[in-house]
Amino acid sequence: MAAHADDAMQDYALVIHGGAGTITPDKLTPELEASIRADLTKALEAGEAVLKSGGKALDAVTAAIQVLEDSPNFNAGKGAVFTHEGKNEMDAAIMNGETLEAGAVAGVTNIRNPIALARAVMEKSPHVMLSGKGAETFGAENGVTIVDPAYFHTDFRWQQLQKALAEGKTALDHDIEYKFGTVGAVARDKSGHIAAGTSTGGMTNKLWGRVGDSPVIGAGTYADDKSCAVSATGHGEYFIRKTVARSICALMEYGGMDVEAAANKVIMDELKPMGGDGGIIAVDAKGNMAQVFNTPGMYRGKVGAKTPLNVAIYGDDR
Repeated sequence: MAAHADDAMQDYALVIHGGAGTITPDKLTPELEASIRADLTKALEAGEAVLKSGGKALDAVTAAIQVLEDSPNFNAGKGAVFTHEGKNEMDAAIMNGETLEAGAVAGVTNIRNPIALARAVMEKSPHVMLSGKGAETFGAENGVTIVDPAYFHTDFRWQQLQKALAEGKTALDHDIEYKFGTVGAVARDKSGHIAAGTSTGGMTNKLWGRVGDSPVIGAGTYADDKSCAVSATGHGEYFIRKTVARSICALMEYGGMDVEAAANKVIMDELKPMGGDGGIIAVDAKGNMAQVFNTPGMYRGKVGAKTPLNVAIYGDDR
């Protein structure tokens, strides 16, 4: 499914997602759907407040993602899924389209907001990606909020793991529900700069310290003022192999495509035939926005200087 890009330039723009997958009305109670829509709205409002006041795209992306990380409704931060060992291991990345600076973390277990740690890596270290205990130590040394790992335990996610274990389902089985519950945001600020960020709890019942596409610059996250900013959600192995986020930007930069056409080519024409389920959100330097996914649904929302705030869940939502 694709949401059409906006043609006119606008001062600022923000697009968010809360994961893609088999998201259909029968999967959600009315109460849960209302809660999810409220959280998506809250995230958009947090990011838009930054952009309206002339703030940076990076700050808007960070603000929006932290709202989603703090909600148990999404597979990131507070709502992270459990690994096979019964742990919550989180990944995140952020990228500045103005400078091509980027920061990413993988396999962290005690960072309340992994997106904040990814940004600290970008701004306070000479590196792009840190993982595990080292990333956690760096976070503690640089003022990132540390929490007891028990903070991430939610009964809903725990029961998902128990069900998967009982049925012998691995993280890569196609019928694990809500398996693509990543969150992300992309933004264009009034200065014309763009940024992208992504945060995830990975896959239910994942093994061996598996890391998906979310923290991989060029796969799940990418931003370049010359083209666009992209945050992805889906079957990470495929997104890594196809370098999805960078490929969309490259089609714009070198192929002259608009943001929606580029996203559709990668997500629909290249990923889908391979079996790569998922979607992306994107924004270009003019504030044109795209929300493209090849799954039944994707939690998503958008707002801009000329675009009224809108949140959607299912494929036929507009």
